[in-house]
Amino acid sequence: MLTILGFVMIAAFLALIMMKKMSPMAALVLIPALFCILVGQGAHLGDYVLKGIGDLAPTAAMLMFAIIYFGVMIDVGLFDPVVRGILKFCKADPVRVVIGTALLAAIVSLDGDGSTTFMITVSALYPLYKRLKMSLVVMTGVAATANGVMNTLPWGGPTARAATALKLDAGDIFVPMIPALAVGLVAVFALAYVLGRRERKRLGVLTLGDTRLVAEAADEKETEQVLVGAGAGGTGGAGRGTQRGTGGAGTGTDGTGTDADRDAATASGGRADADADDDGLQVLDPQRATLRPKLYWFNAALTVALLTLLILQALPIPVLFLLGAALALTVNFPQMKDQKARVAAHAENVLNVSGMVFAAAVFTGVLTGTGMVEHMARWLVSGIPDALGPHMGIVTGVLSIPLTYFMSNDGFYFGIVPILAEAGAAHGVAPIEIARASLVGQALHMSSPLVPAVYVLVGMAKVEFGDHTKFTVKWAALTSLVVLCAGVLFGIL
Repeated sequence: MLTILGFVMIAAFLALIMMKKMSPMAALVLIPALFCILVGQGAHLGDYVLKGIGDLAPTAAMLMFAIIYFGVMIDVGLFDPVVRGILKFCKADPVRVVIGTALLAAIVSLDGDGSTTFMITVSALYPLYKRLKMSLVVMTGVAATANGVMNTLPWGGPTARAATALKLDAGDIFVPMIPALAVGLVAVFALAYVLGRRERKRLGVLTLGDTRLVAEAADEKETEQVLVGAGAGGTGGAGRGTQRGTGGAGTGTDGTGTDADRDAATASGGRADADADDDGLQVLDPQRATLRPKLYWFNAALTVALLTLLILQALPIPVLFLLGAALALTVNFPQMKDQKARVAAHAENVLNVSGMVFAAAVFTGVLTGTGMVEHMARWLVSGIPDALGPHMGIVTGVLSIPLTYFMSNDGFYFGIVPILAEAGAAHGVAPIEIARASLVGQALHMSSPLVPAVYVLVGMAKVEFGDHTKFTVKWAALTSLVVLCAGVLFGIL
């Protein structure tokens, strides 16, 4: 019964948020509360919720102060050169923009922290996606999938958990998996190219009269920009469009296209109005009062030091970001009123993300406390035919895709992987092979509703979580399967 109710609870949650019948925050709280009562454990709901909140409180604290820290770094201009470099590479071509998204997300993911990756990627690319009318779910989907593949780095979390759970060396797990993971990263870039081609077809090939997309001067005449769209419409005719300031459509398409194209356009939130275009573009205004050019190298050194200490795990991550945020605010904005203004400017993101994390704590607390997740996992493992025993590496890789989506990494690696390793050992499959196979599902895991960082991604990109889920899950699952197939072909699994 717990197994069935567990699957029904997860299915109900996903269905309601993707159909937009409930907000993710409400669904994360109300649905598990209802199911906790249905399984006859309503009296323990408070204990389960408090346990879940206690487990996720450090993550919530880390996200709160990380958002403030990177928000301040964006305010003071630390990432402006990155934006200019990406703009120079992208040249307003949707294909290059999406590939640039994958590249930036992959590079920043080297720090091992998904929240950091998403904050930097969205901050750098959001204005460009908005100005070019590109689908924002393309940005969130590509960024999440790229980060998922890179999340397998030994300091990223999953590899360390697998090593700890099975008492293995993290290097022995990760290094042989590098070829398969590299193929997975290539698959992400191939996906970015395909999605970029789709966006190019929908929007047309655009050229910018002025590459300073983020500049918004007081005089409208000085900021006039013209975008020329040389895109084919539904009948094959070429079109031209102009966009002045932040208004206008500026695309060379008649609005026709495939259903997927229209879905992507709709999922971007219907952001065709002028006010929506202004949103986010002012953030990187080169004339903004918050710029601190004289402190650029201090801020760069502080960020490098922070990320280095994060990788070295010199202190707990929440403590590092708390100290970093306090230092960044104090040095860049010595006046108390300026510090309050910067915190207030990022309060919405902080509240949205921390609220989602604590709401997710209700979901995970009930799922774990009632025993539903354990029953679900054991049911899946017990359903493996004996004939597949010698192929437990491949079985583990396949199971890691859905299980890491519906479970936290801690639950999967400490609760399920040891069971799979025992089943594999009975058929002569080494634990190291099970550990490597368990990394396969990470491309999809980073879009799981149980991953706090994904709420940073969709929140900063102003994308509905349901839209992100509908768009991303199929591509991320496909990427995970590519990693699995590559592992089999290379003889790793």
